[in-house]
Amino acid sequence: MANEPELNFEEAMAALEDIVGQLEHGDVPLEQAIDLFQRGMKLSQLCGLKLEQVERKIEMIVEEDGELRKKPFGTADDESGEMNE
Repeated sequence: MANEPELNFEEAMAALEDIVGQLEHGDVPLEQAIDLFQRGMKLSQLCGLKLEQVERKIEMIVEEDGELRKKPFGTADDESGEMNE
């Protein structure tokens, strides 16, 4: 994957789904299955990183003192991921 251009999330997921389908079908030679598995793991990591990047960009709208305010997703004062009521 090092020589390939970086895929966007949708392209990486589609490639990962294709690999999973090939491996589930079970008719690939062992060496090819190992290569597919390794590529699938790299694609899975890429998708995870892209999701983390998006998560950091998401802003939550919270109500504070009767006003709506934006704050970054997962801020230090809300590490549990739950909104305080």
